[in-house]
Amino acid sequence: MLRDLQNYLPILVFLGIAAGLAITLMIVSWLRGKQTPYAEKQKPYECGFDAFDLPENNARGRFDVQFYVVAILFIIFDIEIIFLFPWAVTLQKIGWFGFTSMMIFLSVLTIGFIYEWKKGALEWH
Repeated sequence: MLRDLQNYLPILVFLGIAAGLAITLMIVSWLRGKQTPYAEKQKPYECGFDAFDLPENNARGRFDVQFYVVAILFIIFDIEIIFLFPWAVTLQKIGWFGFTSMMIFLSVLTIGFIYEWKKGALEWH
């Protein structure tokens, strides 16, 4: 039992060093950073829009959906990376079937990306 737990010691050391480095960098950044807040800097950021209050303005007002389109496209194409890592790790075990299925998957994603590019969904108006 204890011998099995010793295998995890390098991971715990790595996590400790990573946490210590992250905390140290945040403290140094806070100490060295310029602390000059002003009214414009303290305003909440609403995807490029000015913040609106519900009692004064109608929440159903029209606004540009380009922000949401870009976010959805990012999520869709980010999923590709999630599938690529396990595929690359197990490529020798799954053989040609796994290779061709991933190439079909990547082809569909590439065609979708080209379609969105041609439609102008990635252009910022």
